[in-house]
Amino acid sequence: MNPFRWSYRVTYLVGFLICAALLGFALYAQYALHMIPCPLCIFQRIAFLVMAVFFLAGAVHGPRGKGRWIYTTGALLGALGGIATAARHLWLQTLPADQVPSCGPNLGYMMDAFPLAKVLKMVFTGSGECAKIEPILGLPMPAWTLLWFVLLAALAVFAAARRRS
Repeated sequence: MNPFRWSYRVTYLVGFLICAALLGFALYAQYALHMIPCPLCIFQRIAFLVMAVFFLAGAVHGPRGKGRWIYTTGALLGALGGIATAARHLWLQTLPADQVPSCGPNLGYMMDAFPLAKVLKMVFTGSGECAKIEPILGLPMPAWTLLWFVLLAALAVFAAARRRS
């Protein structure tokens, strides 16, 4: 099956299925591989979830013309948020051990105790658990997520820009 011949709906359904598979793997890594997600990991999951919603909505609705860009914009916003989060996560993982921030409270506690703006600032400042590197197939998890965010963003734009219905 040639992906260049897929309709918009099929392409967006594939995007949704990829997001769902990535979220499924994240849960597998958490519960079977005992890789506890840090706050930045959770934000990357949320970005994949945002993308999944827009991919699914686009697949179900199957708009034509400029209407496709509504779903593409939503998917791209999720991808851009994910790219920024994954890039920040990778940067934290490259810091020397003496420059790694100390571990902070978990995301649940922060959401309960602080306003959202402060939570976002605390999460993106980073903490020690975000600097821990647990490679999968030789790459850290945020490197994989960064790659998938870029590929999925390209898929969304490709499907919307094509004239094929």
